Amino acid sequence: MGELIRRVARNQRRIPVSPERVFAVLSDPDTYGHWVVGSDTIRDADEGWPAVGTRLHHRVGFGFLKVNDHTEVLAMEPDRLIELHAKARPLGTARVRITLERGDGDGTLVTMEESAGDRLTRLLLNPVTEFLLRRRNEISLRRLERLATRRAGP
Repeated sequence: MGELIRRVARNQRRIPVSPERVFAVLSDPDTYGHWVVGSDTIRDADEGWPAVGTRLHHRVGFGFLKVNDHTEVLAMEPDRLIELHAKARPLGTARVRITLERGDGDGTLVTMEESAGDRLTRLLLNPVTEFLLRRRNEISLRRLERLATRRAGP
């Protein structure tokens, strides 16, 4: 059997603040519990977050189904990119890539791409779960915008 199809849930949102402002939110580990849908609690973060190799320790899940795990930074370019390997084992793992592009004026085009982080999770992805991931990430990006614009105020 050949390589499994790599499904990617892709979302974009224009946020009316600078890439530096959006990246400031992404660089603050305490914000992840507020903007990432499904994240319950940020338990700890490695010193130096979001340097490549650092980890954010979290609790994820819904209702009574919650697990402790971590997310590791795979790639990072300040004010431009962060790529993460998010784990919520045994529920699955994900690779999340968030890119920031300066838009018109002071705005930022934020692109969020999420795919399976391992072969087992890839087996669970199908058009329905991909649709659900896009809906979840749409809400996450709205929350990210709320945090970024709140920080931009006086």
